[in-house]
Amino acid sequence: MQELRRLDLNLLKALSVLLDEQNVSRAAEKMALSQSAMSAILAKLRDSFTDPLFVRTQYGLSPTERAKSLHQPLKQILADINALWQPPDFDPLHAELTVRIGLTDYGMHAVGLPFLRQIRPLAPRIKLAFLPIHAGDVSQRLNKGELDFALITQGETLPDFHTKALFEEHYLCSLRQGHPLSGGVDLEAFCQAEHAMVSYHGGQFHGLVDDELAKLGKKRHVAVSVSSFLSLPKLLASSNLIATAPARLLQNQPGLSVCQPPLEIPTFTKLLAWHERTHHSAAFKWFREQMAKAVRQEK
Repeated sequence: MQELRRLDLNLLKALSVLLDEQNVSRAAEKMALSQSAMSAILAKLRDSFTDPLFVRTQYGLSPTERAKSLHQPLKQILADINALWQPPDFDPLHAELTVRIGLTDYGMHAVGLPFLRQIRPLAPRIKLAFLPIHAGDVSQRLNKGELDFALITQGETLPDFHTKALFEEHYLCSLRQGHPLSGGVDLEAFCQAEHAMVSYHGGQFHGLVDDELAKLGKKRHVAVSVSSFLSLPKLLASSNLIATAPARLLQNQPGLSVCQPPLEIPTFTKLLAWHERTHHSAAFKWFREQMAKAVRQEK
């Protein structure tokens, strides 16, 4: 250990070059040093290894047996040290790891499923754990390593984490095909209709749409409140209820029609959030890129 503390890794690199070149001048040129500096390094090496390492001949420097025995191990050591500074390559086809993604049921529909379809052929041994999240617990779970990624909205931006915008979402009205209002909904008909809405906290009958209606001096009648976005399509298909919800959830649902709401409703940006812990990982960088690609294709 005493020898290790005294040895400069730059000396090992110089020794490797001297063994390759067996000439002080050429080794100095390769190391971008003066000949005197290289001679000084050789003196330090001799002292560190308590061996001459090289002896002068008419052809230059000839390595001692001790120096010869160091040549290949030294190259391996330097290669291993250099590898420490290089990020490992990521081979998705053969990689085996579990990725934990925190998201709501809407996030599962809008991002989770497209992401799953995107990476299964590319990374068949990767396991995806889709975990439910609730307001206020994302930051703690990312910090603890319980989640690798979380899908959040812009209003929930986490200042201590990295984020990437995946897409901007808007709202649509949805109702069953053949509904009396399926030809289009004006503001008066919208307010008089019976509505269903999603309340993640359960039992709430007032939301963003109601806030926007209040600005116009209007209000609607919310008859049903559910805790899951994914329950909406079946609910709407079997009733005269209408719902205003994110477009990626409502489009292409069998048995349902969609139309633009009769009032302006603010859009929102869906963000991917992750911890500094995985920010420089080649594997997790690849996952971020694939997720962004998946939602672009789904648009």
